[in-house]
Amino acid sequence: MCFMTVSVDVGPLCPTHATCIERSHMHFPGRNEDGIVGRIGSGKSTLIQTLFRIVEPAAGQIMIDGTNISSIGLQNLRSRLSIIPQDPTMFDGTVRSNLDPLEEYSDGQTWEALDKCQLGDEVRKKEGKLDSVVIENGENWSMGQRQLVCLGRLLLKKSKVLVLDEATASVDTATDNQIQQTLRQHFVDSTVITIAHRTTSVLDSDMVLLLDHGIIEEYDTPTRLLENKSSSFAKLVAEYTVRSNSSLEMRVISEPASPRDAPFKNFNLKPCLTMTTTKMQLQSHMQYLISIQN
Repeated sequence: MCFMTVSVDVGPLCPTHATCIERSHMHFPGRNEDGIVGRIGSGKSTLIQTLFRIVEPAAGQIMIDGTNISSIGLQNLRSRLSIIPQDPTMFDGTVRSNLDPLEEYSDGQTWEALDKCQLGDEVRKKEGKLDSVVIENGENWSMGQRQLVCLGRLLLKKSKVLVLDEATASVDTATDNQIQQTLRQHFVDSTVITIAHRTTSVLDSDMVLLLDHGIIEEYDTPTRLLENKSSSFAKLVAEYTVRSNSSLEMRVISEPASPRDAPFKNFNLKPCLTMTTTKMQLQSHMQYLISIQN
C-alpha cells in the first residue's frame, strides 16, 4: 500500500489547518504491522478516511497492489478493507447475527473466530450460546466485549488489510493486550495499520509513523525511535508513561496496601523511563504497571 504525495483538503472540517494531510508519501509493506501516532488533530484519522475514500484526496494517489484505489468501485474497495473503530458497532439480534450478518459461515467457523479473539469461553457461559441476545448498540455487552466481537468479524472475513482506528482507546489494558495478542497470532498474513491512542500499543509494530499537522515527522522502527533522545515518538511514550505512573501513584495513595504489593513496597513509582530506554525495557516497565493494576 502506497500513499503517493497525497494531500487532503477538508476545509471547515479541519478547523486548525485547511490542508489536513500535506503531500504525504508513505509505503506500507504487505504483511507488515505499522503504527500511526500523533497528537489530536495531527491527521491520523483523516489519513484512514482517505484510504476508505470517505474523503477524496485533493492531490496525489493511493495505490494498493499497484492499483489506484480511485479506479476501484467503492463497494469493491471497502469489501477488501476492514476497520475496527474506537466505538465498536453491534446490532439488535444475536451473537451469531452480529458476527455473520450474511449467514456465510458455519457455526464451527464462528466458534473458531470467537476462540481466536478470546471471547469463546465467555459466549459458552451464556444460556443462548451463539443465539444469546444482543440489544441495540450492544448495550448488554461491555465495551471490551464489543471490540472483541468486531475483531471476531474480521477473523471470519480473513481481511488482508486491517485498520484499527483508536480501537483500544476506550478499553481496559487487559482487553488491549487481548487484541494485540490476537493480531500477532492470527493476522500475520495481513497488512495491519494501527492508529494508536496508547503509544504502547505500537511498540511491537514493524514501523511507526508519526504525523504532526498532516506532515510525516518520523517513520522508523519503534526501537530506533525510542533510542533517539530527541525523537517526538520517544517524547510521546515518555509522556504516556508519566501519566500512567501518576494515575498509579494516586491509586497507591488512596488504597490500602495488599499482600501482593509487598515485593514492591520500596519500588520507586516516579517516572523511570529515559529517552534511551529500549523497547524491551519499556515493555517490562509497562508489564509491571499492568500486573499491579489487574
